Amino acid sequence: MPGKLLTYNGSRIYYETEGEGLPVILIHGFGEDGTVWRYQRAFLKDHFRLIIPDLPGSGKSELLSIPGDYSSFIIDLYATCIKQILDQESIQKCTLLGHSMGGYIALVFAQYNPERLNGLGLVHSTAYADSEDKKTTRKKGIAFIQQYGAREFLKQSIPNLFAEQFTREHPDQIEALIAGACNFTAPALVQYYEAMTERPDRTETLKKATNPVLFIIGEEDKSVYLQDSLKQCYLPGNTQINILPGVAHMGMWERKDQTNDTVMNFLNYVSDA
Repeated sequence: MPGKLLTYNGSRIYYETEGEGLPVILIHGFGEDGTVWRYQRAFLKDHFRLIIPDLPGSGKSELLSIPGDYSSFIIDLYATCIKQILDQESIQKCTLLGHSMGGYIALVFAQYNPERLNGLGLVHSTAYADSEDKKTTRKKGIAFIQQYGAREFLKQSIPNLFAEQFTREHPDQIEALIAGACNFTAPALVQYYEAMTERPDRTETLKKATNPVLFIIGEEDKSVYLQDSLKQCYLPGNTQINILPGVAHMGMWERKDQTNDTVMNFLNYVSDA
């Protein structure tokens, strides 16, 4: 399907739309683009109006030029980009689902634009800020990217997003993700890591949420640990939780049918709310 373009802060941002009905935006995570939602798109397109962006610097979208002294606001800029897409599509209210870093962006949107949300979904994501250990790990990742490049970094990091059994049984899918990552640049990955490192705690956003909130959690997730995920599930007043057994950080691929059913049930609930 032909994509659409938005000019935001001087950069061209690419996104695709499909379907009719309740507007749903699917926001991908770090080292991904909109195609990571391929299984959910195929499942949901006949029931909802899907908007699937490539975040700045991912897929067919250009990277934002951000001065160094604005590094702590990068996630906010990505969230404003999502708002601009909604404005361009004349969408007043939507449901946001964000995977990993996409969840961080969705939380910023929810903080500043609660009146424009019907529902919020965090897919293997968290409202907590990075721990000091996590920040140190990200800084080491930045150094690796700057020395060896984006593709080499993603080649090593992508397999770790999946549970070991899935990696053994579906090496072709892992290779497909790695192949799709060949277009990432080192500056894009560094910008994402800086954005994630600098983001503040947003648990207050969950506490203040007046709309339904969905949490999809991987039992074996090494990026967002199960116990940390469970702590945040009790913060909103209206919560739905699905813990995926034997799944790490990529439930959209590792357990796509269960993920699809969970998302469909949540969106139907939001539609009826």
